[in-house]
Amino acid sequence: MNMIRILLSFLMKDKIIASPGFNRWLVPPASIAIHLCIGSVYAWSIFNPALTKEFGVVTSSAQDWSLSSVVWIFSVAIVFLGLSAAIAGKWLEEVGPRCVGVTAAFLWGGGFIVGSIGISTHQLWLVYLGYGVLGGCGLGLGYVSPVSTLLRWFPDKRGMATGMAIMGFGGGAMIGAPLKTFLLEKFAVAPTYLGPESAVNLITEGGKRFAEMASGKIEVVVASASEAAKLPVPGDAGVYVVGTGNTGAASVFLTLGIVYFIIMMVASFAYRVPPKDWKPEGWTPPQKDAAKSMISSNSVHIDQALKTPQFWLMWIVLCFNVTAGIGVIGIAKTMMTEIFGSTLPMIATASFAGTYVLMISVFNMCGRFFWASTSDFIGRKNTYHCFFVIGTLLYLSIPYAASAVSADPSVTWLIMFYAATMIIFTMYGGGFATIPAYLADIFGTLHVGGIHGRLLTAWATAGVLGPFVITYLRNLSVESAITDLVNKIDPMAFEAKFNASVSQLNELIAAKTVTVAKLMEIAPAGTIDPTSSLYNTTMYAMASLLVVGFFANLMIRPVHEKHHVEKTHPDL
Repeated sequence: MNMIRILLSFLMKDKIIASPGFNRWLVPPASIAIHLCIGSVYAWSIFNPALTKEFGVVTSSAQDWSLSSVVWIFSVAIVFLGLSAAIAGKWLEEVGPRCVGVTAAFLWGGGFIVGSIGISTHQLWLVYLGYGVLGGCGLGLGYVSPVSTLLRWFPDKRGMATGMAIMGFGGGAMIGAPLKTFLLEKFAVAPTYLGPESAVNLITEGGKRFAEMASGKIEVVVASASEAAKLPVPGDAGVYVVGTGNTGAASVFLTLGIVYFIIMMVASFAYRVPPKDWKPEGWTPPQKDAAKSMISSNSVHIDQALKTPQFWLMWIVLCFNVTAGIGVIGIAKTMMTEIFGSTLPMIATASFAGTYVLMISVFNMCGRFFWASTSDFIGRKNTYHCFFVIGTLLYLSIPYAASAVSADPSVTWLIMFYAATMIIFTMYGGGFATIPAYLADIFGTLHVGGIHGRLLTAWATAGVLGPFVITYLRNLSVESAITDLVNKIDPMAFEAKFNASVSQLNELIAAKTVTVAKLMEIAPAGTIDPTSSLYNTTMYAMASLLVVGFFANLMIRPVHEKHHVEKTHPDL
């Protein structure tokens, strides 16, 4: 063990102390580079269509993973981000950002590679282990590695400093989304096409569709024109053989794992920490006054911070602000397609939805820098008040736009939805970028990195809560919508469409043979497509969480002096 420590000593904190005259502005680019790599987690929804069609390729087959099982991979990654950050926060203060950054590179890059093996062998647990557990730990270590370092390099611009680094995390999907889309198209292979549905002899057994061929039965999927058009080389509507073709997801995972590992290793070796008692030239700490009463000149020990009400109030503030946004980010592309794909099909295309994911990243990234910098002027508490008040109103506007577009397919509702969600994502990102400076104001800078790491357990909780609420409420809405549609459809038309009676509905739904989209093909004229309203209940729930977060933020006060570290403490 001692030999390993000696061999790895060049990674330790005492070996990366900056020399006199070091330019502090060289540190943010390294931080941003690492955060851009791990921030690609926000483009996870790009993988959803491919992972739910690994066998069917053009559309989901019975053996394919469901959206609800795949979306939880993102949640597990966020959970382990929070857990690893909480555990590693104190370790970061001991070993420094370079050692933590290198460890993050191995975990994040390696997690993609393990995930690639899971996809190619169709072992979902390996994808969870690789991307979710190992990759999630890499996310947590990479996320906290620059925070305390930047706060010490920029005591005069706390909000801006953390905003710069965490801006990269929000912008990761801006690069990751088009890169993943490009690679998926590059590695994809179209499945075997048998012909239009009317030209193939189809039977249904156990909810699955089969084509009767001279060589025997083969499992198939029936793709609509819109589904076939989404293939790398657009195909025709009709029957495709299950198990032929390739979505390209496994190859994309492998490629990204190697690329991210290299970038993160290079960036980690660029980290430097300031000498003890270093201050920017010409800068003097501001005097505490009434206007800045929330900014403490004292520090709180990492273990003592958990005993203060301020820590837990800030935990609620971060958790509920994140919950309201993270579930939406995880299924952003799917949500855009479902709400507007049927009502505005010429506008809300697959490429438009992909661009929507890209713009989420842009606004998420810009919001991190804008709101964190703004907090230097209006204060962290007031910044969070903005998040909760404005955010509540915007979340309530989304169900209105979704319901209105069903009755009136106007682009106005799409613009309203687009604008509301983009503003929401600026505040979602801004919450992450502002919280480290908020913590430094309340608890001082002595152990802010470790305290920040422990507070990120709120993010881990939100990583479960957000997607759970989204998928649970959406599934309830889907079940209700399917039941309502089946009740309106002639049973004879249903049997002709699916080669099965209505009594087998549950089997057909489980095998993904019956969907809202396929039922709308045989629904009576004038039937309103319920797809655009599947997320209404979810948005009301998100707005309620923001109201709770507002009152938690309202209750935050300066830490009582009994929690402060003595001025004679050896670390001061």
